[in-house]
Order: sequence, then C-alpha cells, then structure tokens
Amino acid sequence: MRVLIADDEPLARARLGTLLARRADVQVVGSVADGEAALEACATLQPDLILLDIEMPGLGGTAVARRLAETPTRPQVVFCTAYEQHALSAFDLGATDYLLKPVRAERLDEALDRVATRLRPAPVAQPAWLRARSGADEVRVRLDDVLYLLADEKYVAVHHGGGMWLIDESLRQLETMHGDRLVRLHRNCLVPRERLLGLRTLSDGRVLARLSGTEVTPEVSRRNLPAVRQLLRADAD
Repeated sequence: MRVLIADDEPLARARLGTLLARRADVQVVGSVADGEAALEACATLQPDLILLDIEMPGLGGTAVARRLAETPTRPQVVFCTAYEQHALSAFDLGATDYLLKPVRAERLDEALDRVATRLRPAPVAQPAWLRARSGADEVRVRLDDVLYLLADEKYVAVHHGGGMWLIDESLRQLETMHGDRLVRLHRNCLVPRERLLGLRTLSDGRVLARLSGTEVTPEVSRRNLPAVRQLLRADAD
C-alpha cells in the first residue's frame, strides 16, 4: 500500500512515519506540509492512501479531499486531526476513516486494514441465470440481460433485450435468490441494480425510475422510494 502523509506539523508527520514503518505491507511514498503540495504529490506519486490533516495553512484537508474526489485516480483518504467536530463532513466526503491525534497505533492499523479491504479487487461474479418459458420451450436468460421484471396476477414477465418471456418464480422468490442483484421498485416490479440510473419526479408527485437499455420508466412506490434513493447514493460513492 503506497501511503502519502500530509500534515503541517513536522512531529505529526514523523510520528505517522514511525507508526507506518511497523507495517511490512506499507510504503511511505511522500510526506508534505500543505494542501497544494498534497495535491501535487497525489498527481505525481499516485498513492493508494493519503493520511490527511484537516487544519493546514492555505488549502485545508477537507478542500484537498473535495478536489481529490474529482480526479480519476482518487486515493483513499484517512483524516488525522486533533478536532472531533469535522468527522461528519469528513465522512460525507467519502473518507475511509477519521483518526484523532495523537494517533494510536491500533487505530491506525484498523484504518489501514479498512483501506486494504477497499483496495482489494472485488471477486468476479459468476453469471446468474433465470429459467423462463418461451411458448412451449424452456429457456435460460442471463440476469445481466434483464431490463426489468413485472408481476401480473398470474405470472411474472422478464423483459430483456430480445423481448419478453415468462418465468415461474414469484418476485419474492427472485428477490430471495438474487437479493444482492435485484432492486424492488414496487410490489409488482424488480429491476437489476446495474440498470438503475436515477429517478424522475413528475408534477403529480409520482416518482419514476430511469433504467439503462430501455425507455420504460417503472414507477417507484412511496414505500420503496427511501431504499432506492439510499441505494443510488451508495452506488454513487
């Protein structure tokens, strides 16, 4: 893990360097004393993590984090500060952790382990399939190809790029089997999480979901709207 230290206090930088030296999985690639230098170092050194002070002369730590969030190679951010009151805004900026000075070794280790988990490549998901019926034939459709699923009184229709097929499972059963991949919009509608682009609020107060790959905009029920909004925020982060 490549780590950059950004703190205007020489003793604080030295302490963090000493604590980081205990870890065989960490390489300190730079140590800077102000926000502008931190941005320049991130651009040239490409660290995986920046340990970032908040109160620095000139460009403060939260401003640095905000600027880094706009870069394509954004490092993980762990704030190291003597002030508790910035914690909420720090996590709003996507910080991985928030450490109070003097930084304790065990808390730094927790933060580094959390960063390592985030940096670890996600496991490759195995293709998921749904069993469907097309006339008298039984077929399989990849969940990745599904646009949305609609339940009627007698059946569930899976709409995909090639048309529409029927499936035997109920929406509840599908939710149980693929709950991490499917999002409930309404009591009669599920959509793949990857298809969900955003929401559109109509003048009458109804909220519609915008999906990739189709012009269809299913309605989101009031009951499910908070969970859908939270999911969109989480995916944006």
